[in-house]
Amino acid sequence: MLPIEVQIERAQRLVRMLEQDAPLLAIRVAELTPEYQQSAKSHAAMIAACARAELQRLMEESAPNKRRKSANASN
Repeated sequence: MLPIEVQIERAQRLVRMLEQDAPLLAIRVAELTPEYQQSAKSHAAMIAACARAELQRLMEESAPNKRRKSANASN
């Protein structure tokens, strides 16, 4: 299993990539029917929401570890 810091970095990178890709998605799906456009955009939004939720979970999981490490370092 990857260290939590690496997992956080990967999740942050994925979220950034999905956010930066949003305008390009509209261009890529422009030739599709409105129903398919909406489906593709909804799917992309769902993936982005899942990525943000995973990032939040990882950051919350990391917080107690950071506090524990800093407490041990001060002893």
